[in-house]
Amino acid sequence: MDIFAKVVPTARDASMSDSEWKARQELACAYRLFDHFGWHELIYNHITVRVPDTPYFLINPFGLRYGEVRASNLVKIDVEGQIIGESAYSVNPAGFIVHSAVHAARPDAHAVAHTHTTAGQAVACQKGGLLPLSFTSMFYTDAIAYHDFEGITLDRSERERLAKNLGSKSLMILRNHGLLACGPSLAHAFLDLYHLQRACEVQVVAQAAGEAMLLRPPPEAAVRSALQHRVAMDRGLEPAMAFAAMARMMMEKDSTFLQ
Repeated sequence: MDIFAKVVPTARDASMSDSEWKARQELACAYRLFDHFGWHELIYNHITVRVPDTPYFLINPFGLRYGEVRASNLVKIDVEGQIIGESAYSVNPAGFIVHSAVHAARPDAHAVAHTHTTAGQAVACQKGGLLPLSFTSMFYTDAIAYHDFEGITLDRSERERLAKNLGSKSLMILRNHGLLACGPSLAHAFLDLYHLQRACEVQVVAQAAGEAMLLRPPPEAAVRSALQHRVAMDRGLEPAMAFAAMARMMMEKDSTFLQ
């Protein structure tokens, strides 16, 4: 295989709307952020967003690292996985199944992110799932959905079960698999996934001391923390500020994602 056969494009399509280009730049930034945090797995996993005022959404080109994603090389597809317009790249079928399930069932889900991080998979392999142990884990008391493992997500019929298990929640642990977040904006999905990832990391480290050493908070404190967090997220200011701060960091580090 000639690894230089496909040149990463750097030009905006002249027919592209301003709103789509903005969505592309934000999504490309998210891919670079996930790469920065180590939330990647070679050329796999995905973050998707809806293209404003269309039935389509954007996904990463299959075969590129997160660090290679740019606004101009994101692929536009419909909920059946068909590529809209021209692209030098294809789409990972497994990623299409998971993300299209959420986008199709949840009109409020502008963005969907799925990861296979070590800590996320470790918690996904535990019968108890996410435990109310740490400050961040309590943000999600009774707010996590679960979906049992069915194998590599290539069966389109699994979309119905994924959507049913997610319900109206914004976060889901795919058992033996990984983490998923969705939200009304890319900033919402990013911040929720960031907190969930941190909660998983702390849980795995805390469990190393043994079950007998774990300190569990009062249930009422966990419930109160979840309510306080949801109010802050629903206002939208904190997600927007957090994502903007991370975007500034990425632009200082490498702004090629904007191309």
